[in-house]
Amino acid sequence: MRFKQGPVRASALLALAVGLISHCFPIWLSPDLSKHIPLVVIGASFIGMVSSDRLANMLGIVIAGLLFGLIYLHTSRYFDGYGGALGTAACIAVLVCMAIPHLSSKRKLTVGVLQLRRMLFNRSRKIKQRGRNRGL
Repeated sequence: MRFKQGPVRASALLALAVGLISHCFPIWLSPDLSKHIPLVVIGASFIGMVSSDRLANMLGIVIAGLLFGLIYLHTSRYFDGYGGALGTAACIAVLVCMAIPHLSSKRKLTVGVLQLRRMLFNRSRKIKQRGRNRGL
């Protein structure tokens, strides 16, 4: 917001700057760091793209960034060669941070469990009705 750029453009510019620095000046970093730092910055910039309506405070964004780092460190070798791993890891980290307030409140968790139960029973009821309508 400070430079009046949208979240996608800001993420792309940050990723481009870090990628260019890592590519043009490889002697500044070890080969392992120059390989992983651009990927971590791109994934972390995905977390920065979350709307302030969804994750309003900076503490949530910091926790999401730390979770993304943990996910990246422990799962990056499994996702090697698959597209979308950074976005998936960033999405998981943001969703976990968004779920923390719901887990700490018993009332909201109960409402969520009730909604899940209602969805499951309505789905099974609809399947039974379809079977009856088809004569099964």
